[in-house]
Amino acid sequence: MRNYIQPGNTITLAAPYDVTSGGGLLVGALFGVAGGDALAGEAVETSLVGVFDLTKAASQAWSVGDKVYWDDTNKVATKTATGNTLIGVAIEAVGGTATDTIGRVRLNGSV
Repeated sequence: MRNYIQPGNTITLAAPYDVTSGGGLLVGALFGVAGGDALAGEAVETSLVGVFDLTKAASQAWSVGDKVYWDDTNKVATKTATGNTLIGVAIEAVGGTATDTIGRVRLNGSV
């Protein structure tokens, strides 16, 4: 097929803000995880699908299968839908104490 480019699991994006390797970034409706460090405006390889441990909103418990959203203001994953972008689903339960700050998420790609 002559018009096929790539699978699209990882693409190069201009970082919308400074990001570190493994950090989330949102460009329009595209959410992904940075494959390296990048300053705002620099190119960064970004994974759009896969399973990642992401910083989550503290004091928020997650259950397996919960929808997960990206809070671009605070740069964290959250269960709060209002004002945030759907990025995937939780694949492990996580507690809701102030020290439970990492959640395991299966990214849906661009939704």
